[in-house]
Amino acid sequence: MLAHMTISNFAIVKNLEFELKPGMTTITGETGAGKSIAIDALGLCLGDRAEASMVRPNEDKAEISAAFSLQNNQAARRWLEDNELVDGDECILRRVITKEGRSRGFINGSPVPASQQKALGSLLINIHGQHAHQQLMRPDHQQQMLDQYAGHHLLLEKTRDTYQHWRQANNELKRLTQSIEENEAQKQLIQYQVKELDELALGEDEYAEIEEEHKRLSNSGELAVSSQTALSMLYDGEEGNALQLLQMACQQVCNLGEYDSSLSAIPQMLDEAIIQVQEASQELRGYLDNLDMDPHRLIFLEERLSKIMSLSRKHYVMPEELYNKHHELLKELDNLDCSDERLAEMADNVELLRQKFLASAEKLSKSRQRYAKELDQKISDSMHQLSMENGIFKIDVQCDTEGMLSPLGCDTITFLVSTNPGQPLQPLGKVASGGELSRISLAIQVITAQKVETPSLIFDEVDVGISGPTAAIVGKMLRTLGESTQVMCVTHLPQVAGCGHQQMFVAKKSSDGQTETNMFPLSQEARVNELARLLGGSEITERTLANAKELLFAA
Repeated sequence: MLAHMTISNFAIVKNLEFELKPGMTTITGETGAGKSIAIDALGLCLGDRAEASMVRPNEDKAEISAAFSLQNNQAARRWLEDNELVDGDECILRRVITKEGRSRGFINGSPVPASQQKALGSLLINIHGQHAHQQLMRPDHQQQMLDQYAGHHLLLEKTRDTYQHWRQANNELKRLTQSIEENEAQKQLIQYQVKELDELALGEDEYAEIEEEHKRLSNSGELAVSSQTALSMLYDGEEGNALQLLQMACQQVCNLGEYDSSLSAIPQMLDEAIIQVQEASQELRGYLDNLDMDPHRLIFLEERLSKIMSLSRKHYVMPEELYNKHHELLKELDNLDCSDERLAEMADNVELLRQKFLASAEKLSKSRQRYAKELDQKISDSMHQLSMENGIFKIDVQCDTEGMLSPLGCDTITFLVSTNPGQPLQPLGKVASGGELSRISLAIQVITAQKVETPSLIFDEVDVGISGPTAAIVGKMLRTLGESTQVMCVTHLPQVAGCGHQQMFVAKKSSDGQTETNMFPLSQEARVNELARLLGGSEITERTLANAKELLFAA
């Protein structure tokens, strides 16, 4: 619960400090005194947007601090523990705003962004503003109120998770489908290129082998003539050849070593030369015997080389790289073919995830329908108490699994109402007058607040448009709610103000060209005087005082 607040240099507040107690606290004051200013300041501690205009004129900064007791608030305690901000059984939220409009937020003394203050604030306090009946006509707000009342946190979380998984998979499927469609032309081109290379059927090292064979065949005449000439010069020449000359030279020097030892090695060297010439001659004869001079083979090789060169130019690679290019294209085509299989697998997975989401959404929808019936009866009964004896309230929950799906499920939720006998149920904003709408809104807020887990509730002039006996009933409703949770109510109605367990008074004074607002608790006697003022205006009579005492006694 909210235990203590200090406000410094905020708007028309110079310095304000007050404590709050359990139960129902009513806040009253003259029109324009700033009854809602403490709530506006508290909103900053809860992460609302800060502006430079919020700083009191001629001051450097505004500072607001709110202290909350964490007893019986396990959700807030867990949040603080998860974010390593816990500090005993108390939580202090603080916000500082400079005159330039910059702001800083703190939780238990640690600087935090406004988003964290907002996240924690939703677990500490729930503010129902004076324009709540306008929000009530929005379908998203109607759904939110129903889900809060039903406690759908886990169901909503599961529905959101399954929706996100389905949407993510569906988006991936769309991207893949688009990619396949865009790549269809590329696939046809690659198929044509692969077909050409398949027909060529080039081996891994074939180009080098063909190039070598083509070079040999195209020069086979020169190879034959030169080899034959060399063989004649070495071995076959009848008029003399290298072998004969070497043999004759060897005979000349074979015995010279006996006369000069420096020549003893020469015969051996010549013998080796003779052997080399004989072996070289045998190699040349074998080469000539096997030399291929097939012109048809040469034509085949030239045609194949021409195809290789043509395709290598077409693919912008060197001829020796054409084999690798062929296999790259095969792999790319295989990947494109696999995309079709992957597309089918993804489509099946998307449908599976969609069914999981629909199962969660339908479970959520059934729960909404069950709690809607419960709320229908409670709000209708409350309308009867608020002088709408013939009022009927109904929450229409329509589940359309083929329509617009969202992270919140598949439901369209509409608050319907009939305020007069024989009048059909119609959407809330179409049939309710301003006063009726205020009363219906208040009934809904009070009833749904009973199921909200936050330990503190603030009602900021939600009783606008209500008076007389209806106001007394509203006061009793809020007081009953205050028996189980802390309730703060800014009001201008004496019937509501008198129902509070305690009452605060807001006053504004001006001096030396400066305006200042203060808020302080009222004693029992002061409460009587304030209620009398609310009942009778500026003139307080014995009669209004008696009525004021009666209001307090009745409460």
